[in-house]
Amino acid sequence: MEGKASLLSSFTILLISLSTTATTSLNYQTLSLNPLPGPPTLPLPDSDSETHTQTDSQTTSVTVPLHHMDALSFNKTPQQLFNLRLQRDALRVQTLTSAAASNGSRSGAAAGFSSSIISGLAQGSGEYFTRIGVGTPPRYLYMVLDTGSDIVWIQCAPCQKCYSQTDPVFDPSKSKSFATVSCRSPLCQRLDSPGCSQQRQSCLYQVSYGDGSFTVGDYSTETLTFRRTRVGRVALGCGHDNEGLFVGAAGLLGLGRGRLSFPAQTGRRFNRKFSYCLVDRTASSSGKPSSLVFGDSAISRTARFTPLLSNPKLDTFYYVGLVGISVGGTRVPGITASLFKLSQVGNGGVIIDSGTSVTRLTRPAYIALRDAFRVGATNLKRASDFSLFDTCFDLSGKTEVKVPTVVFHFSGADVSLPAANYLIPVDKDGTFCFAFAGTVSGLSIIGNIQQQGFRVVYDVAGSRIGFAPNGCA
Repeated sequence: MEGKASLLSSFTILLISLSTTATTSLNYQTLSLNPLPGPPTLPLPDSDSETHTQTDSQTTSVTVPLHHMDALSFNKTPQQLFNLRLQRDALRVQTLTSAAASNGSRSGAAAGFSSSIISGLAQGSGEYFTRIGVGTPPRYLYMVLDTGSDIVWIQCAPCQKCYSQTDPVFDPSKSKSFATVSCRSPLCQRLDSPGCSQQRQSCLYQVSYGDGSFTVGDYSTETLTFRRTRVGRVALGCGHDNEGLFVGAAGLLGLGRGRLSFPAQTGRRFNRKFSYCLVDRTASSSGKPSSLVFGDSAISRTARFTPLLSNPKLDTFYYVGLVGISVGGTRVPGITASLFKLSQVGNGGVIIDSGTSVTRLTRPAYIALRDAFRVGATNLKRASDFSLFDTCFDLSGKTEVKVPTVVFHFSGADVSLPAANYLIPVDKDGTFCFAFAGTVSGLSIIGNIQQQGFRVVYDVAGSRIGFAPNGCA
């Protein structure tokens, strides 16, 4: 009996030793614990750039600061802001997956026509915006940036119906550069199903959203001013009937891959290149702000690039090849390229999106990733699930913790995430959650929480996307 007991004891010690060795052999990094941030403050308008503009046809690059949508949500607590962000996110994902599932087909068209893309800006879910001058002389307005849609549009007077926005509604009659597009023009015909005002013989557009919101009005051309750089004859929707909750912004700058997006329209000027860097809002506000760059200056020398993939049924989204994910320095078994494959008929795939916050992975991939992270995080005290998050930890009373590393493996590019990009605060009580979620649809989405701190380079001319770490400096 003593021999059996001794053998059993030795076997138990061996198992514990193997378990400890497996855990300690993982790669870890330190996460400094910051609380949920309060609402960011908007800087005062740059009076120099808003009153002294110049026309410079030679300017081939332009940079503008970005602000988070929370800055337009007044009198909200940090918890309320976070909950609203998750609500917007759920609607955003629903809209993107619906658009992908329909392979770009349009539904719910009003007045017999629809726009060239169903946007992802459901319930104002575009998360970042900037200030852009519209018209001549320029009227500066807050416009949401959206890599998930193409059409550029703003609210216009006279309003049949306009939602509340921070700035006065743009009045095209006061702009010297505003021009409507005729029904027969090639520009109007680029809309999938253009409408036409028979009385004025002018082109009409509509953008529909996943929550039933929409904008309808005149398709037109106008001058946009980015700080001191003017860009003429940009095709945009001048919306007179705009219904939905768009959180104070005056409209949207479509940054999608389709032919009517801003990058496509300004291809000759900015070479179909742009990039952004999104600052972690829990970080110190003394650092550089989030920013958006158009032109050759958008390309970072330190970026690691992966090829852009094409969806034959939907040209708006930016698809990339995700071939695996590592946790703690080890590839997660079961997460293979086949889970993220973009089929020949346009199903599945992985897109990079500026307006989705939490990364969504197709369900089998998410479960494998989550389980691998849980194994590596056994040293952390578990907490109850929170909203869409099913892997949360009670880190109250701590200032920093060790967490397993997480690396995305794209075709030709490995992207190692900072700890703050995947373990995030969700309340004021020290609860942190693994910032990924599963999706029952075939579409996976790399969200902006995981993109924080990287300069994400959209080199459409080179058909590639790049990730440069520490790209906001």
